[in-house]
Amino acid sequence: MACDPSTEPDVLWHIAREAPELRMWLIANTAATPELLEFVAQAGGPGVKRAFDVLFESMEDDARTAAV
Repeated sequence: MACDPSTEPDVLWHIAREAPELRMWLIANTAATPELLEFVAQAGGPGVKRAFDVLFESMEDDARTAAV
């Protein structure tokens, strides 16, 4: 549910607020809003830092590929 882009925004926010062990999966959700990701970044939780690291690395890889 946390990764599924079709999950309703209110459910994603519930996960963000109430299930710290699932926050890392919200980062992989393409439907997550910047506000939700900001909340997750500030709230933290198991695996959150690593999930953001992976996201940012993939964005850098995409930017490098596009520049070639």
